[in-house]
Amino acid sequence: MKTADVIPRTASTRFNSWLAVKITAGVGTMWCACAFAAIAFIGLPVALKPGGEGIIAWIAQTFLQLVLLSIIIVGQNIAAASSDTRSENTFKDAEAILSEAPEIQKPLQSQDEELIAALKDALSKVPAQ
Repeated sequence: MKTADVIPRTASTRFNSWLAVKITAGVGTMWCACAFAAIAFIGLPVALKPGGEGIIAWIAQTFLQLVLLSIIIVGQNIAAASSDTRSENTFKDAEAILSEAPEIQKPLQSQDEELIAALKDALSKVPAQ
């Protein structure tokens, strides 16, 4: 199932979804993280001046929020791709097992038939009481 299969099909929802995917794809790159880091460093001298927000506030409010946002999205994209690959491999394994199941059952069926015949033969030899 794809994400598009889950989202309602109204014009505004399609546009909002399209826009969100485009923005996420743009922000979720290491290039964007570098650009945000550059923007954050431009504000660093102001933060370090007396009366400025201070280094701790600059790190927490500016640098981490700007830079980590993009890096987290990149990491999530990598994790999602890895998860998709594992899911696809699991599906292929299950499909292979299902296709092999009838071949695995054939010898077992012949064994069952032999056992049933042997049991019937043994039961026929038991004297009735």
